[in-house]
Amino acid sequence: MNEVTKRRILSVACILGFFVLWEVLCLAFHISDIVLPRPSQVIATLWARFPAIWPHALQTLTTTLVGFGFGILIGIALGALIGSSKLAYDVAYPLLVGFSSIPKVAVVPIFVLWFGSGTVPAVLTAMIMCIFPIVVNVATGLAATEPELQDVMKTLRATKFEILWNVGLPRTMPYFFASLKVAATLAFVGTVISETVASNRGIGNLMMIASSSFDVPLVFAGLFILAFLGVGLYVIFSLIEGRVTGWAVRSDNFAAGG
Repeated sequence: MNEVTKRRILSVACILGFFVLWEVLCLAFHISDIVLPRPSQVIATLWARFPAIWPHALQTLTTTLVGFGFGILIGIALGALIGSSKLAYDVAYPLLVGFSSIPKVAVVPIFVLWFGSGTVPAVLTAMIMCIFPIVVNVATGLAATEPELQDVMKTLRATKFEILWNVGLPRTMPYFFASLKVAATLAFVGTVISETVASNRGIGNLMMIASSSFDVPLVFAGLFILAFLGVGLYVIFSLIEGRVTGWAVRSDNFAAGG
């Protein structure tokens, strides 16, 4: 059995152990399901109410992916601009930091005022949640590009765009995929925030309705679905990252010996 298999088995065992401990503690201390439902109760709720939960989960996933897609496009464009221009860095970066410091729940009512309640505010909230980490990582990756590579391209009479396309962006890929794995989870947070405030569909809305009726197992069922969707996106981007940026990933042998 190699080290990778052992590590995966240990990871699965730790996750299962967490839920087993949760179940045992709830039984041992007679914790009411109104306070903290057992994992078995949450799974039973998911199984029994899945036909009603599924449309909400699909709505949240679709909204998040659309907002995430727009966030990627805008984040790459801004990151490339900021990372390749000192003037853009001095002008745009402070604005981005200031905007990212604003609690996004305070922005949702503005989106509702402009676009009405529903899907659009959720898409926009998911988008703005994930832009900042993408911009920062893309700009950092461009700034970390070796000057020697740029000098070689300049001697070949490459334009600034050609240097950016052939040298800067490929060297930025490890930073970019690292930001995607963070931004994916933030996009779900943005969607749920908007759904709890200004939507009649989605997991956020489902959880609000369930909490108002003290249906705590259903609330936790919504949390489980969000966690599953977030982990799913994380795994997908990790697999794509391994394919695209395998040259930048430290090998297991090196990690073990370091």
